[in-house]
Amino acid sequence: MTTTTRARATEPEDLARLWVELANAGDAEGLAELYEEDAVLAFPIGQTHVGREAIRRAFEGLLKHVTYFEMEEPLPTLRHGDIALTSTVPADNSRGRYQVARLQADGTWLRILHSSGYAD
Repeated sequence: MTTTTRARATEPEDLARLWVELANAGDAEGLAELYEEDAVLAFPIGQTHVGREAIRRAFEGLLKHVTYFEMEEPLPTLRHGDIALTSTVPADNSRGRYQVARLQADGTWLRILHSSGYAD
């Protein structure tokens, strides 16, 4: 079995860049690894996916229809201890994208909540 080593987020702001890189590579598994095991993803509007496996499946569906993502302009990150709120200005004029990340014991960051304004 081959194990893929992927870049990890050392700052919460890294998560958006890593997400775009992995999505453009068509790597749904890598996208899911940017989330804690019990994370919650709201995508598309009105649907909720709980847990890394459900998040992976949601991204597999997305990547069947969208093959290129642009890096969006980040808004200032808000931090409170080991929690960070990040967001971007949507390039597609959707309702917005917001992520809550948590600092992990190894010093990296993973998303725990993610709301994306993409409509289905």
